[in-house]
Amino acid sequence: MSNTPAAEAARRRTFAIISHPDAGKTTLTENLLLAGGAIRAAGQVRARGENRRTRSDWMKIERERGISVSASVMTFDHDGLMFNLLDTPGHEDFSEDTYRTLTAADAAVMVLDAAKGIEPQTLKLFEVCRLRDIPIVTFINKMDREAQDPFALLDEIATKLQLDPAPLYWPAGSGGRFKGMIDLRAQTFIPYNRNRDEGHDPAVPLNGNAVDRYLDPAEREEAEEGAMLVQEASKPFDPEAFLEGHMTPVIFGSALRHFGVDELLATLGAFAPPPKAVKVEKGGQTSEVSPGDPEVSGFVFKVQANMDPNHRDRIAFFRLTSGKFQRGMKLKSQGTGKQMSVNAPIMFFASDRELAEEAFAGDVIGIPNHGVLRVGDSLSETGTLRFAGLPNFAPEILRRVRVRDPLKAKHLKKALEGLAEEGVTQLFRPELGSDFVVGAVGQLQFEVMADRLGNEYALDVIFEASPFAEARWLGGTDADIENFRSTHRTAMASDIDNSPVFLAKSAWEINYVAERYPKVSFQRTRERG
Repeated sequence: MSNTPAAEAARRRTFAIISHPDAGKTTLTENLLLAGGAIRAAGQVRARGENRRTRSDWMKIERERGISVSASVMTFDHDGLMFNLLDTPGHEDFSEDTYRTLTAADAAVMVLDAAKGIEPQTLKLFEVCRLRDIPIVTFINKMDREAQDPFALLDEIATKLQLDPAPLYWPAGSGGRFKGMIDLRAQTFIPYNRNRDEGHDPAVPLNGNAVDRYLDPAEREEAEEGAMLVQEASKPFDPEAFLEGHMTPVIFGSALRHFGVDELLATLGAFAPPPKAVKVEKGGQTSEVSPGDPEVSGFVFKVQANMDPNHRDRIAFFRLTSGKFQRGMKLKSQGTGKQMSVNAPIMFFASDRELAEEAFAGDVIGIPNHGVLRVGDSLSETGTLRFAGLPNFAPEILRRVRVRDPLKAKHLKKALEGLAEEGVTQLFRPELGSDFVVGAVGQLQFEVMADRLGNEYALDVIFEASPFAEARWLGGTDADIENFRSTHRTAMASDIDNSPVFLAKSAWEINYVAERYPKVSFQRTRERG
């Protein structure tokens, strides 16, 4: 196959995994890496020491709590395709980080717990996918435990998500009675083995006697009847409807027992879309950038500091949208016009990092930098392309923060600015008073902040109640904003980009001032980049 940007982009599959906490996302991630040949045995990377972790959960607080707090990427080559798996935080407090990660994904795998179905957080994340027209593959996990009736699960997908479920497989039993699944297209039976170390037997034809080794007559009748019913009741899988976001192919399995994972990977390879053309602004005009275009371009959707505790590193996650990137290339930022040589770009292969000699549209590379790159930055060879910015959301909780040792106040400012640039927190500097106000979408973010400020910056901080409950970005003419600011000095602050922010004591106060100042808009979101 030719090594042209268009041909290379066509073999990329960049996808994210979305789920409710505890649905088994991290286990599925590990087993996808195993199925893709990126690791040799599930869990073996962790067994070889903390610095060789398969799982993306590298932060101390993640290891202690068993939750994913920061999104990362893992790349693996399988069956002639290059897969980029974007791991997203599963905890609801980190929806903003998840939203940004989904801007870099071309497809998503929605993991449902077979016993719980669609949970509130899954619904929230699904809405984000719908906003961005991201096609979704559904993996119903934990079939080896007690589960809801599969028809009820499909019905829930149809009613709660307004999405046509199209099962590609049908389970035979669940919990202790789980015996495997029927491949509805190939008309074969895929046996399940409870002892994962022995592996699972290969599929056998459904119309012969080989199935009788795995299912007794009653089980076989039940499975075949269910398969027949679901094919009559469901719309047949239509790849076009899937790509348009109207239909989701459904696979059943158990990530922990590595069952159904190979089928999920094959489904992603066959049906998930390669990178597509992206809208871009150039010289005030809106146009599109195609993956096969010669100019290298892309955007930063995440910045992560201190991934390696031995080095105070700072890595920008850069999603390529066009061209053939080569190590040592010079890229320009659209916002600042600054040019940078990308001499040590990183590819993330499971637990390993390697220098990326080349990369194409769909790939995500890590660019080490010292505070030069920010979330939402657009980079290209000419520096003239601007991709839509990534959103900041109005925080739901505001806290004042100070450091116990007053001599370290300067260090605190630098550390908070670093975390704000990563998107871990939002930082507001009130115009009056010296305490910083930090904003977060949920309580857990403050715990992560305190943990990281302690471990990475040796700062012992205190979060205190803030007199403010709401934050809104101000929009309008400079004169109108200045008029508002002059009469509300005590409630004014600026964010990390020096944009004006109104800090209100309540939602009622926002409505009150909005009525009195109709020329000023009070915005819940602001684009970065």
